Amino acid sequence: MDALSRAGPRRARGRLGAASPGARAAAAPWARFSAWLECVCVVTFDLELGQALELVYPSDFRLTDKEKSSICYLSFPDSHSGCLGDTQFSFRIRQCGGQRSPWHAEDRHYNSGAPMSLQREPAHYFGYVYFRQVKDSSVKRGYFQKSLVLVSRLPFVRLFQALLSLIAPEYFDKLAPCLEAVCNEIDQWPAPMPGQTLNLPVMGVVLQVHVPSRVDKPEYSPPKQCSHENLLPAPVVLTSVHELDLFRCFQPVLTHVQTLWELMLLGEPLVVLAPSPAMSSEIVLALISCLQPLKFCCDYRPYFTIHDSEFKEFTTRTQAPPNVVLGVTNPFFIKTLQHWPHILRVGEPKMSGDLPKQVKLKKPSRLKTLDTKPGLYTAYSAHLHRDKALLKRLLKGLQKKRPWDTQTALLRRHLLELTQSFIIPLVRPGREGEGAEGHGPRLTPLPHQEHYMASLMPLQKSITPWKTPPQIRPFRQDDFLRSLEHAGPQLTCILKGDWLGLYRRFFKSPHFDGWYRQRHKEMAQKLEALHLEAICEAQNIETWMKDKSEVEVVDLVLKLREKLVQAQGHQLPVKEATLQRAQLYIETVIGSLPKDLQAVLCPS
Repeated sequence: MDALSRAGPRRARGRLGAASPGARAAAAPWARFSAWLECVCVVTFDLELGQALELVYPSDFRLTDKEKSSICYLSFPDSHSGCLGDTQFSFRIRQCGGQRSPWHAEDRHYNSGAPMSLQREPAHYFGYVYFRQVKDSSVKRGYFQKSLVLVSRLPFVRLFQALLSLIAPEYFDKLAPCLEAVCNEIDQWPAPMPGQTLNLPVMGVVLQVHVPSRVDKPEYSPPKQCSHENLLPAPVVLTSVHELDLFRCFQPVLTHVQTLWELMLLGEPLVVLAPSPAMSSEIVLALISCLQPLKFCCDYRPYFTIHDSEFKEFTTRTQAPPNVVLGVTNPFFIKTLQHWPHILRVGEPKMSGDLPKQVKLKKPSRLKTLDTKPGLYTAYSAHLHRDKALLKRLLKGLQKKRPWDTQTALLRRHLLELTQSFIIPLVRPGREGEGAEGHGPRLTPLPHQEHYMASLMPLQKSITPWKTPPQIRPFRQDDFLRSLEHAGPQLTCILKGDWLGLYRRFFKSPHFDGWYRQRHKEMAQKLEALHLEAICEAQNIETWMKDKSEVEVVDLVLKLREKLVQAQGHQLPVKEATLQRAQLYIETVIGSLPKDLQAVLCPS
């Protein structure tokens, strides 16, 4: 089979631009498949070419040459890993051509309801790999080496690993016909909808998953089975589509979890050197999940090789290391990335008494080349004191042989509470919900909005129907830092340390910039929605129109239409009744205008 002939022109789906009706009709059979996956790839080892793309399915999905090359190199462990048998890992690559906008309304709808950390990637692809390497005398090289790769924009690592565990062994035995049947089954799945529990049939098994919603409580656990359905066979329930076993991932670094949390919070460059792609990718994904519910706003690569197209960009010494978390397995990176401020080297898990052997904190000057021992090589001094009580509880759990999912829940809850304690103190001194000058309640932007940000919203009485909404007040770091003495994280967290210094460094990080931009956007949308509601609740639009010029009336029509378009695109949080009333207002206002203007505003 021609390796690249199956990877022809990317099929005409709306995400790549407007397509003709005929092209849309042709793409329709794969619309549901595309809600979950971009494509499925098979990568094999060719004696002349090395890693080669053997198959892309659906066959008309187009990958650029650079994307093909990246997928090929990242789908195989490098020679230092020595992975025999079956292994799973993941990677993340930059999409060529830059960011593409969402491809249809359902995509935007998913993102509007999904947690920030689980939204579709607009400019990157995830690759979920099932690699098999076994002895085979029928092959010239003596080994069967092949990878099945699921390419998606969704960060559902647990779901896609489970899916690969079902289909990859079968595919390696039966090849293409099996893969085509599986893709057709996925094309029958319902689209991922935040907040819903879905049953996903594949190869005689039903995977039951809960798609997280931004309104879920952090400790949400999905139902064991939908009570209203009698499914045969009984579904395989996945407790999460994305969460990894944190305790297992962090085994060798439990004593440094808090330091690593701070490095992630500050968006510091970090290299994770592990013995295998499975270990490197899991540790990197576990590290970026430490910040939930905050979105990780920096770049990260769960598995990265010297063949990656960004290799030169990330290893150059002519500028400061980028804000990236890299997972690598080749010791060559120790020398190449010696100038990076933080390098975590881990070995194969080994037990030291009841606790997995812990890596030590070491100075960067201790870094050697190929014989560098496991350790966290950094000059960084943590701002917060280590939580010794947490380590004691985890050690006690090991001694009592407590289930690992319980240990993971304990560790995850600790990190969640640490992040929440850091974010919640964004509050001004005084009673929550009261304006800075005490002139009545301020508008609460959103139920989850941080308190300091809420104090930046204008007073509710300042929102009037016929005036432009007032501006959101600027975020002033000094005001916030002064408030910490009376309303700081000490109210919700027992940890001591230099919280003030940690906030100061956070303000300079990409995560503060990303967090603030998103919060400001949500607040601005809330203001627009409240302004629209104020207009629709006004009872005297005819009175307002009496002394207004035609220019002012037309301006109102255009602004109302703009707000309607935003609201209908799920960008404004307004009720359906408000939208209907706004449409009625538009019709009323247009009806009062001269016929020539009506023809301009409502062309037939």
